[in-house]
Amino acid sequence: MLQVNFLRDNKERVLEGLKKRQFKNLELVDEAIATDEERKRIQFELDSQLSEINKISKEIGLLMKEGKKEEAESAKSKTAQYKSSSSELKTQLEVKETELLNILYQLPNIPNELVKSGASADDNEIIFQSHTVEGLGEGAIPHWELAKKYNLIDFELGVKIAGAGFPVYLGKGARLQRALVQYFLDKNVEKGYTEVNPPHVVNEASGFGTGQLPDKEGQMYYINEDNLYLIPTAEVPVTNLYRDVLLEEKDLPIKNTAFSQCYRREAGSYGAHVRGLNRLHQFEKVEIVRIEKPENSYAVLEEMVEHIKDILTDLELPFRVLRLCGGDTGFAAAMTYDFEVWSAAQEMWLEVSSVSNFETFQANRLKCRYKADGKSQLVHTLNGSAMALPRIMAALLENNQTTEGIKLPKKIAEYARFDLIN
Repeated sequence: MLQVNFLRDNKERVLEGLKKRQFKNLELVDEAIATDEERKRIQFELDSQLSEINKISKEIGLLMKEGKKEEAESAKSKTAQYKSSSSELKTQLEVKETELLNILYQLPNIPNELVKSGASADDNEIIFQSHTVEGLGEGAIPHWELAKKYNLIDFELGVKIAGAGFPVYLGKGARLQRALVQYFLDKNVEKGYTEVNPPHVVNEASGFGTGQLPDKEGQMYYINEDNLYLIPTAEVPVTNLYRDVLLEEKDLPIKNTAFSQCYRREAGSYGAHVRGLNRLHQFEKVEIVRIEKPENSYAVLEEMVEHIKDILTDLELPFRVLRLCGGDTGFAAAMTYDFEVWSAAQEMWLEVSSVSNFETFQANRLKCRYKADGKSQLVHTLNGSAMALPRIMAALLENNQTTEGIKLPKKIAEYARFDLIN
């Protein structure tokens, strides 16, 4: 969530950033500033009346001691009037504070100056590509057919149990999933991340804290009886570990990694791009989360990018890195890099990771600050996928198919304890 003072002091920059995102409701900036001015006016008037009540209350005590009962009664009457008025002002203040929050919740983060203006994924910048890519040629088959051929994944059985988008992994397919999870976690721990095993459900406050609410409630599974949400990513519970926390400077940086199931309704998804593992309602992912001092966060973002590149290099997959344009950058992010792997049988790029710097946007919602030199300020939060499994699995199966079977990359074969699927 953007701070009102930031909107007021950097209005031109804010409007320029929102235009980069193709954000249409620019009038919300003026509405937020005006609502805050009214909130401050009410607060000042309320504070003045409460101060006057305190002053008169002290005078009443003195008047009673001096036996000036009539003057004391007059003062009491005046106090009653102030109390009635201040009660109304408190109600007005609560209304204005709610109005202000509702406006601020609608404003996305301001993109970093390096982020290009753009409307969609077509405007994203390719900043790195590991290989020149090409298809496997005649006879190559997509991962959903490979999964059936080698009895690795049963999509139809998943439909029977839960519906489309909930595959069942079998035999070496299940073992490969487990190997990938363990490899990703180990890789992150080696880089200094502390492993966390978080809940897979979160409350409404947690959803607001990381920006899923109110922006993405339609994409989240909701447990009505308990007012809880199934997590779309481990980012949500892990980042919320630091909600309403005042950290000490010595506590930073904080580096966490977590494995979880992820649940996404993916409402409105359809078409050929959702076949097989390309888009699921439930999938496994390993996440990395950073809590950083503001001056370090963009160097850390680049460090995270290099870490993901290292993982994909170990997987021996052709990949590329994109810096997202304003219109394709997520609601809460100031800058995002996407990683895509080449699916040789489908001859298309598949997104497998996003690494984002949210600057103070999440921290302001979370009320997560750190104290340095006697002053407290908002931290910067960052997170990334390291990695999401479904499309990694799809690319591994497709890119490594041979006449003998599917040959696993050396690193993953060590974890899976087999190197060939046949």
